[in-house]
Amino acid sequence: MQPTEQHHQQHHDRPRSLLRRHRDFRLLWCGETAGKFGASVTGVAMPLIAVSELHASTFEIGLLSAASWAPWLVIGLPAGVWVDRLPRRPVMLVAAAVSLVLFAAVPVAARAGLLSIGLLLAVALLTGTAAVFFQTAYTAYLPDLLSPADQPEGNAKLHGSASAAQIVGLGSGGLIAQLAGAANGMLANAATFLVSLLCLGRIRHRESPTVHETPAARDGRGTDRALRREVGEGLRLVAGDRWLRSLTLFGATSNLALMGYQSILVAFLVREVGLVPGTVGGLIAAAGSGGVLGAFAARRVAARVGTARAMLLFELGLPALALLIPLTGTGAGVLCFAVGGFGVSAGVVAGNVIKSGFQQSYCPPALLGRVTASAAVLNFGTIPVGALLAGVLGTAVGLRPAMWITTAGVPLAALVLLFSPVGRVRDLPTTRHPADPAAPAPTSVPASVPEAATA
Repeated sequence: MQPTEQHHQQHHDRPRSLLRRHRDFRLLWCGETAGKFGASVTGVAMPLIAVSELHASTFEIGLLSAASWAPWLVIGLPAGVWVDRLPRRPVMLVAAAVSLVLFAAVPVAARAGLLSIGLLLAVALLTGTAAVFFQTAYTAYLPDLLSPADQPEGNAKLHGSASAAQIVGLGSGGLIAQLAGAANGMLANAATFLVSLLCLGRIRHRESPTVHETPAARDGRGTDRALRREVGEGLRLVAGDRWLRSLTLFGATSNLALMGYQSILVAFLVREVGLVPGTVGGLIAAAGSGGVLGAFAARRVAARVGTARAMLLFELGLPALALLIPLTGTGAGVLCFAVGGFGVSAGVVAGNVIKSGFQQSYCPPALLGRVTASAAVLNFGTIPVGALLAGVLGTAVGLRPAMWITTAGVPLAALVLLFSPVGRVRDLPTTRHPADPAAPAPTSVPASVPEAATA
């Protein structure tokens, strides 16, 4: 990608904050931050609707969480190809518009007396589908918007603000549910997607045509064969490259455990510990504040000890505090959840900042959407499995034993990194060498990429 005139100006103004000197990034940042706030409100409000208004079972609550992530398993791979064939910003705009309408429909249905678990599952499934396209397009769009020198700062700012927005959103979700009813929390999420639409619509930057003009898109061959071939290219790159493979396997195992305990967390805090919705939101927000610290510390710690060592510290050391969460009780016992959740949030967000910087510098831009989707199908594909398993465990053995089992998996997942090439080096590589047999080159798209998040 040729740097734009704006990129050249950025190099002269390096001491200035990226948010101050880059208008389009500022708009992207505002839209993404608003979206994270809304998603966090929904993350508390949706389970509370199921628990308090529909009296759903533990299994149904797990199923609700699973439905939001199941689309990654079904359409994640072809979505990566489609995103590579299309300009990314219009894909994001359409996905945001669809989510706005769907989330706004929940309080409307509640007022009409039509709210049901089936409706919530449908909304979760359809908004999850929109999120597949939005996330894939968004992570592929960022490296085209920012010069390579600005990408580390951009990643840190996006992750830091996302964590801050999640803190406010989680606290607001519980408060809205307690004061105005859980279903009205969906209005807050719908409003944030409106903000996201307005911000994305004002971005002036236009993508480099070569980024999304794959061979199949240029010659009009949108056939199943072309789709399978392009999906295969992304899968081969992720499976054949030892670094991408290690990080993807870690993300899959980590998300299995993370979503396991998070999917039954609201039910655990309300039914087992006996907390009211407002307190639940405040506690989850306090725990999520660790993400702000993680985003702030990631680059500094990585610069001091190395990116690979920092990733092990953040993904293995801090998440070990998750074992405090099942000890949560009333009174001072709530501190167990606050400290445990804080450690998990800080470690996961910091690890994602480092991982984002690695992938954006290491992976070929021409395969960006496919590499993202291929990794995300495994990373995000285990999320519905974790949610379903937690629902089954909570029903079979009780909520607290299920929390012990799922939280223990959080630090154990990092053993995948410890025994991978990541555990044997100081720094992750910054350049991909196609000649290296550990990093095979794509077969039909010239080599000239983003994060499958673990949180």
